[in-house]
Amino acid sequence: MKKYDKVLKQRRQKRDSSERIVDFNPIYHNFCDQEAKEQASRCLQCPVDVFKDIMINPSFCRIGCPLNNKIPTWLNKTYDGDIRGAFELSNEMSPFPEILGRVCPKKGLCESSCVVEKCEHRGISIGEIEIYLNEKAFDEGNIPDYGKDKNRKHKVAIVGSGPASISCATFLLQAGIGVEIFEKEDRCGGLLTYGIPNFKLPKNTIERRMSWMEKAGLKINKDVEIGKDISIGALEENFDCIFLGIGAPEGRSALMENEYANGVYHVMEILTTAQKRVFNQDFESSILKNKDIIVIGGGDSAMDVLRTSIREKAKSVTCVYRRNKESIPCSKTEMTNALEEGVKFVFNKAPKRVLVDEHMNVTGIEVAQTQVIVNEDSGRSTLKINDDMLLHVKADIIILALGFNNKMFDFYNELDLKLGKYNDILVNEKQETSHKNIYAGGDVVRGADLVVTAALDGRTAAFAIKEKLGM
Repeated sequence: MKKYDKVLKQRRQKRDSSERIVDFNPIYHNFCDQEAKEQASRCLQCPVDVFKDIMINPSFCRIGCPLNNKIPTWLNKTYDGDIRGAFELSNEMSPFPEILGRVCPKKGLCESSCVVEKCEHRGISIGEIEIYLNEKAFDEGNIPDYGKDKNRKHKVAIVGSGPASISCATFLLQAGIGVEIFEKEDRCGGLLTYGIPNFKLPKNTIERRMSWMEKAGLKINKDVEIGKDISIGALEENFDCIFLGIGAPEGRSALMENEYANGVYHVMEILTTAQKRVFNQDFESSILKNKDIIVIGGGDSAMDVLRTSIREKAKSVTCVYRRNKESIPCSKTEMTNALEEGVKFVFNKAPKRVLVDEHMNVTGIEVAQTQVIVNEDSGRSTLKINDDMLLHVKADIIILALGFNNKMFDFYNELDLKLGKYNDILVNEKQETSHKNIYAGGDVVRGADLVVTAALDGRTAAFAIKEKLGM
């Protein structure tokens, strides 16, 4: 190993853009055996445990990972060809490494904390190797351990089935605790299923995990909404503990005039509907087909819906972002992919008004020129909007991708939960809420955040529940 200066860093190869925009299949090819071995050989095998407590602000891949994943060890085993050993280590701290390898940003986390990243040779391709070793292990017949032979004498109810909930269920099952999920949609996965397009995260990866967990004893109730189909009181009565992993489902407003016109949608409406069409193999009934689409926002959800619109045969697809290109918050990789696939970007423009016809149907959008002003003393930047410089852009459909807010669920009052100013559930370091035996994690606590931090919350809650139940 330690060949970081002899072997160049590689990412997974992409399908050509002209090929990938006609379907919703994954755009990347996974590493082959040789590619994975070569990339794993670049790891320095830093002695993280030796140095982490004696260094000031230590920077290692494991420390950069919210899950404290044992990255150097499973990289070493991958290099040695010990796929089963690498697989077991990869799954020890993470509830679904093959999923996180695909959707975790790495930048700012494990790969940015890699020692090799600090030099000109660039860090290890951790995510790509994580996907490879898990998929290779699955192909060889390895299945994650969910403790299916254990006598489950306690029961925990989990509301929602997104990443925080799946994580919590994973570690509860491993601890020998019975788990029952209540999901209001017709499929499990939450954001993983309906918020991330299939071309980024193939849905069979989620279905595979849920199937293994069901075989290990997990009970799943789909199309069941708490507070409507079953009361939260019934869960309190029938379960030892409850975990709330219900996300932050409310799309943010742009506060534009005519924002509720016909043809204005929030990003999750479009992404959810698009994924359901993929499940049904229905690619002709999209409302985006042959339409001029404008997406307001610059995060990864904006990139997802822009690229989805391309695949749904929109006439044109344009991203309008209020700041400059350098400030756009999405992954640079996702922006590159969007550009390759035909998305147009308009920077330094702030939405002001939806243009409509006499029937309140969208005909376009009015935007104002913006300018970023940097304070020389503080270094802070503010956005100046010039309302004297307005531009009209033609559009049939406008999609708002401006982030997500927490929803105030009716059963919060019934439980008398303590909430933050944004309707986020307040928890302690063990993910315990103000209500006895009720835990929460993921976006419902943090606001819209990363899948990996939701996974951490679910794991933390599971360990706390295990401790409370004396397991």
